[in-house]
Amino acid sequence: MIRLILVCIFLLIIFVLSLILFPIEWLIGRISPKAKDISSLRFVQFVFKVILFLSGVNTTVIGLENIPKDEPVVFIGNHRGFFDTVVSYSRMPRLTGFIAKKEMQKVPFIRLWMKYLHCLFMDRSNPREGLKTILSGVEQINNGISIVIFPEGTRNKGDGIMPFHGGSFKLADKSNCKIIPMVQNNTENVLEAHFPSIKRTHTVLEFGTPIDTAALDRDERKALPDTVHDLMLQIYEKNKSLVCLLYTSDAAD
Repeated sequence: MIRLILVCIFLLIIFVLSLILFPIEWLIGRISPKAKDISSLRFVQFVFKVILFLSGVNTTVIGLENIPKDEPVVFIGNHRGFFDTVVSYSRMPRLTGFIAKKEMQKVPFIRLWMKYLHCLFMDRSNPREGLKTILSGVEQINNGISIVIFPEGTRNKGDGIMPFHGGSFKLADKSNCKIIPMVQNNTENVLEAHFPSIKRTHTVLEFGTPIDTAALDRDERKALPDTVHDLMLQIYEKNKSLVCLLYTSDAAD
């Protein structure tokens, strides 16, 4: 439980610090919105990196070079646990927003930082509102902001990758941006597998080869959810054995 206590103490410190930083970030935004975007991004990434350190999470990252540095993309990720976002967001090279469930709006402290980072909140029970969120995401992409979405729609409590909701791919389809498959292994073993304890864990994060949606024909676009799902499942299965090797290596050290 010591790791959980350390993380909670750190988050309490960040909460108090945020009361000072929120008005500062607002002032920076009045002068230079771009500077505010970058300062918010780097601060949240710093917070996430400290959380990972306190939690004892080591991550092997594969394919970081596949992320374009000069254009926004849509990251399609699998969803296994709370630490999916913590691990992946700490690695984003440019301004990136997440599409999160609408319930996150009820947490004032987190909600404001997410707003600063151009995150969007989706009501999955209301198709019309969900479409509005997707269209807002397309606008974000057109403004140069990458978007992360988890098309499984909820956390996967089993093995593998659950079927994708096809609507999630409208982000890339309507903006003609590249898709980056983002596959994580073993993040559930940080917290969910033994909640409420946080355990020292080795995870794997792989960014797949970019998929250029602008180059796809109509049939390929229609099949895109299944194509990306199968590709990500192959990566997930491949990296399951890598996780076992990493644990063996960690134990030997």
